Amino acid sequence: MSIHVGVGGWNYEPWRGTFYPPKHPQKRELEYAGQHLTGIEINGTYYGSQKPESFASWAAAVPDGFKFSVKASRFTTNRRVLADGAPSIEKFLTQGLTRLGDRLGPIHWQFMATKKFERDDFAGFLDLLPDTQDGLPLRHAIEVRHESFRDQAFIDLLRDRNMALVYADSDEFPCIDEQTANFSYARLQRSHEDVDTGYDSTALDHWASRARDWAKGDRDVYIFFIAGAKVRNPAAAQALIARL
Repeated sequence: MSIHVGVGGWNYEPWRGTFYPPKHPQKRELEYAGQHLTGIEINGTYYGSQKPESFASWAAAVPDGFKFSVKASRFTTNRRVLADGAPSIEKFLTQGLTRLGDRLGPIHWQFMATKKFERDDFAGFLDLLPDTQDGLPLRHAIEVRHESFRDQAFIDLLRDRNMALVYADSDEFPCIDEQTANFSYARLQRSHEDVDTGYDSTALDHWASRARDWAKGDRDVYIFFIAGAKVRNPAAAQALIARL
């Protein structure tokens, strides 16, 4: 059983003096985060390509067992016809993210709230996602934000390919609670700034219980505190890690 808990990104000014100690060197923030969290969702890759050397340096900054998830480029998912996206998917996967090595967790593919489920097109898109890249196994986590995906045909597409449906706990988007792969991926988005740990004790106990349930059967679990009161998300992640 391996449960990885963290946040989105690591360079966030309000975390300086709240999560990071005062006057902590910014160039060592990832190293500090790696010592206090067990995972990070890399979001910069959604907006643009990164250098292979950057991925290598990020991997070197964190300890063994730490995992990064990598958010796929918006050019791969924000398309009218998804199945036509092979060139953008290839560009994203070949930018050097495999330099993360054994620190590489799932690839996170997020779709806009306006994107509706069209079975054939979506199946064509999923078929473009490879099982390996540069000899490194890949895992794919799919986040959808439209009610039309609450469809057994969509669930079956993911299960047939061992791709995880992202559990998105949000006030804005639908949450489809289905386990479709041999790992789980959750994005928790309801932290509150007036609670020191982002979530109160009852909520943290609940998510610890859910994490243990998801991990049954020797399944890996990835949980990221995203959005909400972002300044509190590192504290929320640390509090959940302590409970686990």
